[in-house]
Amino acid sequence: MITHDLRVIADAVLDKKGEDVVSIDLRPLGTAITDFFVVCDGSSTTNVAAIADNVIKETSEKLGLKPLRTQGLENNFWVILDYGYIVVHIFLKQYREFYHLEDLWADAPHKTYKVR
Repeated sequence: MITHDLRVIADAVLDKKGEDVVSIDLRPLGTAITDFFVVCDGSSTTNVAAIADNVIKETSEKLGLKPLRTQGLENNFWVILDYGYIVVHIFLKQYREFYHLEDLWADAPHKTYKVR
């Protein structure tokens, strides 16, 4: 179930030309934040907005989910879509490079997604 949900999100990102799509499994670390992060980046604020819109649309249509919380949709530099057990981080490329979110969770298992 979770693998399917992650794939739906990854495909929604990739459909809108999102890049470097990675899921991070936080469960082994025992963190209370969430079970998974999905991290990706877009090439422009317009691209980040399109990715976020598509993730929201596809998770609603295919999984029956709506984000519990969203943040960053007003500027599209770093958009966060919180689904409870999965938190999606959509960065403008230079913001992802600056914050290095994956490095903060380097001990957690990572999976990379590509277009099928």
